[in-house]
Parts: sequence; C-alpha cells; structure tokens
Amino acid sequence: MSPTKNIDCRGLACPQPVLQVKKALDSITEGAIEAIVDNDTARENVSAFARNAGYSAEVKKEDQNYRITIVKGTPVKGEEAGSGKPAREEVAPLVYFITSNILGQGSPDLGQVLMKSLLVTINEMNPPPLALLLLNTGVMSACEGSPVLEQLQSLYTRGTIIIACGTCLDYYKIKEKLKVGRVGNMLEINGYLVGEVKVITVA
Repeated sequence: MSPTKNIDCRGLACPQPVLQVKKALDSITEGAIEAIVDNDTARENVSAFARNAGYSAEVKKEDQNYRITIVKGTPVKGEEAGSGKPAREEVAPLVYFITSNILGQGSPDLGQVLMKSLLVTINEMNPPPLALLLLNTGVMSACEGSPVLEQLQSLYTRGTIIIACGTCLDYYKIKEKLKVGRVGNMLEINGYLVGEVKVITVA
C-alpha cells in the first residue's frame, strides 16, 4: 500500500475539510489519507463523507485535534466491478438544498406526499448524497412530528450530513424540536453551495 498522505485541515471552515479530503482521495488509486481537524463539526463531516464514499474512518483524538484515517483501495459499495460506471468519488458529490417542507406548488397535502416520495427515492441511492441543507420551512422536515423524519434519520445513519439553518429554526421557534442532523449557519451552508459539489435545489 502507498504511504499515508497527510492533510492539515486545522483552521478551515466547513465544508473545506471535506473538500480537501475528497481532493486527496481523488489523487490516489489506493492508500491512506490522514486528515487533521480541530473541531467536532469537521470531524463529524469528514467521517460522514468517508462512510458516504464507502470507506471506513478511524478517528483518534490528540489534544485539541482529531486525526482521521481513511483507507482507499476497495470499491465503493454498490458499484459493480467492470460495469463501466464511475465510482462516486470520481464525480462531484451531491448536495440537496431543500427550502420547503413540501414539494412544488398547489395542494400542501399533495406537496407533503411528493416530498416523502422524493426522500424515499433519495434513500435508495447508493451511495447517498453528501449533504442535505435545510432552509426556511425545509427545517421543519427534520423536526418532531415531520412526516419525513424516518427518511431523514435513515439518510443520516448512512452518512449524509444534515444541516438545518439556525436562523430558520429560531424564526419558527422550533429549534428544540430538531430530531436529526445539527444546527448550522448561513456561512457554512453557503460553503457547501459554492464548493466542488453538484447542488440540487428542492423547493
């Protein structure tokens, strides 16, 4: 196996640690990537990205930092050898920008049914998306009583990063009802939107 490639991501705001790790993984055929991060958010996001890409991530805490070791060399889960299909790490990761808790215009009841159908479909993707960014009424999807909470919890378990806008949660007075994912700010959300990802807007 090739020598371990070290990446110092300390001091970088999300999603830069994830993007730096992705770039490093793309640059090697096989071997290990060791990323150093200095906060819990980066640790969580880089580890989730590794799981999302089909690799394991070993995390070790050292003083105020975390060392995350990711080994590349096995196929991404769900891709058939010789199928001619590119592995997910060779293309831009998918990020869903969800700005409403219903899908489309018209009947709210129909919109809820369509949103659930979409998230069920997204759950069948292998690997799942890198991240779901929830904005405006989209944050309600991750809160207590949401009809799509089960689908979001499944995606989160599979490694998808779920970020709910803190300003939106405060506006609707539902921050304490958040049940999956974590609270984020506009700076972090914008970092994903302008990063090396493919953004799909759901409104």
